Amino acid sequence: METTHNTPPYIPQIRLYQNWLRDERGLQFGSYDALWRWSTTELDAFWQSVWDYFQIESPTPHTAVLGKNTMPGAQWFPGAQVNYARQALRHVDAAHAAGLPAIISRNEKGQHRELSWPELRRQVASLALHLKAQGVMPGDRVAAYLPNVPEAMIAFLATVSIGGVWSICAPDMGTHAVLDRFRQIAPKVLIGVDGVSYGGRDHDRRPVLAELREALPSVQHAVLLGNLDASVSIAGWASWTGATARSDAETTAFEPMWLPFDHPLWIVYSSGTTGLPKPIVHGHGGTVLVALQLKVLHNDIGCSYEPNSFGERYHWYSSTGWVMWNAQLSGLLSGTTCVIYDGNPGGSKDNPDWGVLWRFAAETGVTFFGAGAAFFANCMKAGITLADYGDLTRIRALGTTGSPLSPEVQEWGTAQFEALGTSDIWWNNISGGTDFCGAFIGGHREMPQVPGEMQCRMLGAAVESWDAEGRPVQDAVGELVCAQPIPSMPLYLWGDVSTAGPPQGAKAPLGGSDPHAVGKRGGDPFGSRYLSSYFDMYPAGHGRQPGGGDGPAAMGAVWRHGDWLKIGANGGCVIYGRSDATINRHGLRMGTSEIYSAVESLPEVLDSLVVDLEYLGRESYMPLFVVLRPGYALDDALRARINGAVRTALSPRFVPDDIFAVAEVPRTLSGKKQELPIKKLLLGQPIEKVVNKDAMANPGCLDWYVAFAAERAGMLRNT
Repeated sequence: METTHNTPPYIPQIRLYQNWLRDERGLQFGSYDALWRWSTTELDAFWQSVWDYFQIESPTPHTAVLGKNTMPGAQWFPGAQVNYARQALRHVDAAHAAGLPAIISRNEKGQHRELSWPELRRQVASLALHLKAQGVMPGDRVAAYLPNVPEAMIAFLATVSIGGVWSICAPDMGTHAVLDRFRQIAPKVLIGVDGVSYGGRDHDRRPVLAELREALPSVQHAVLLGNLDASVSIAGWASWTGATARSDAETTAFEPMWLPFDHPLWIVYSSGTTGLPKPIVHGHGGTVLVALQLKVLHNDIGCSYEPNSFGERYHWYSSTGWVMWNAQLSGLLSGTTCVIYDGNPGGSKDNPDWGVLWRFAAETGVTFFGAGAAFFANCMKAGITLADYGDLTRIRALGTTGSPLSPEVQEWGTAQFEALGTSDIWWNNISGGTDFCGAFIGGHREMPQVPGEMQCRMLGAAVESWDAEGRPVQDAVGELVCAQPIPSMPLYLWGDVSTAGPPQGAKAPLGGSDPHAVGKRGGDPFGSRYLSSYFDMYPAGHGRQPGGGDGPAAMGAVWRHGDWLKIGANGGCVIYGRSDATINRHGLRMGTSEIYSAVESLPEVLDSLVVDLEYLGRESYMPLFVVLRPGYALDDALRARINGAVRTALSPRFVPDDIFAVAEVPRTLSGKKQELPIKKLLLGQPIEKVVNKDAMANPGCLDWYVAFAAERAGMLRNT
């Protein structure tokens, strides 16, 4: 149903929280820095305040907030019971009474749907009872191969409401990539889609479903969603329509079960750049707490039926293969209407159109509009004018993540909204990760905006920038570390074998079938893969004392995220790319993102990739690969313009040694540039050792780089 009101100039959510701290806790802070320092030093007080502020419910009291401050292995809210689905469905009656839908969706074909809150609850209950009847027990995995449609959210809520562990892959992923993920977790149930529409074409996914079913012997039951054909059927697959059709006394009375705070919620995956993707397990309670802290306090997304934010409509464009799908889903936790789109945001190959999402937002009354930073850059480069796409004046905030947002793109977007009459558009630029399904750095509705910067470190996130000796630095680029635990950090990696072997008598968590996938808590040794991913760079205890200083080695090490970070004197933050793909030219270190910002500011350049081949004392060799806009050639004049852009923006030291035109930049399925694999390839490692093609969005482009590496190796041998 359409609403006729306008978005009020309401009080920012973080201000409401600080007012609550003042009134309920007697706490007042003279600056955000003081508030942040309290939140990262007094961990128990801060996270208890989040629990109380959002009125988290539990039938049993917790005996502590942070029962054990170790990394990994922190114990949060021992004794408490929660359920993600229960937190979402508690809003059904109030939101429906206000006349607000739960989910608004549209696809490329223009098929528009609105799902009410009571209908969301009914379908969740029906599917949950169906899964339970098929033998799904707490701890069993339910794997989904679904696009960004309401049914994916329904299936998730139904699964976790009965204690199942959810995992999803997007239908743009091929069979091998999906199996690399799902084989590791041995799902009991598979929920699949017959096909999807993308880029103006229908894509049949039934052959993939057949391959998945054949290659996943653990699957005992399968459910088929007819997305392209509502009447589709496959022998041996239950129909989605039938599984969600139930409406009786049992569905009406259904309630999600209470689960331990750290019961496994879902399994998400790292990009799997060089090997099998890491299956990362997050828990119910920690995910709920951090999602509310991030989405409400920092992203300033309010409850749709509260007078202060009435009519909030939250959109963040994502596929189900990106953690921002999980972030979009989290709108339901606070009673917020989620607005989702399934399709290509840039139109089709034959008919490029970067106005697709803007028209959608205008027609549905979106108030918070989020997308990857690359989306906004593409809109600017396509030369679009937002005024051409309808009334966008209800949008008050723009969210970005995935890669650094350049100052030029942010200034372009701000100017576009000023032309619409919106003089105070707020850019909420965040940086975090799939790893802990949250953000380390992000936005603050009341702080100044500086294009190219993120506004602040997140409450509860003890983020610092460390130099090579492990000392905190300011106004200098260093390793991003988090010195204190956050409730949504992984419980463990599924199937991760400890260096000491699985704990004696280890059992799978509540019905699961993997003996190595125990909840490695309470002193159990953690798997070597988990430790090496986040905790092996700095000595145990170093920097671990809340508020600063070293703690005992038993506290474990800080979380090292793998990003280069600079924290400014005013608290603003800049991410300079991945720390393992750093450019080091003649002793000066530089994140790749700054080079990309300079190069991709040129209208002729659509995309770029740079690597530094300094290795074992050799002189640095830094090639730059560029994807050019159609109609342009890499001639001497353009080379000079590219070099000049780098020289002006950075330093003559970072001018590339060579520039090569390429058809594509290799990217992971989640859209990240694959700098490190290309660097390793050019240093002589074989392609099969450095990259997992099934984890790539465009593996066909590798042939060019392999040939280039071979040619370069031949030249080096002859010199």
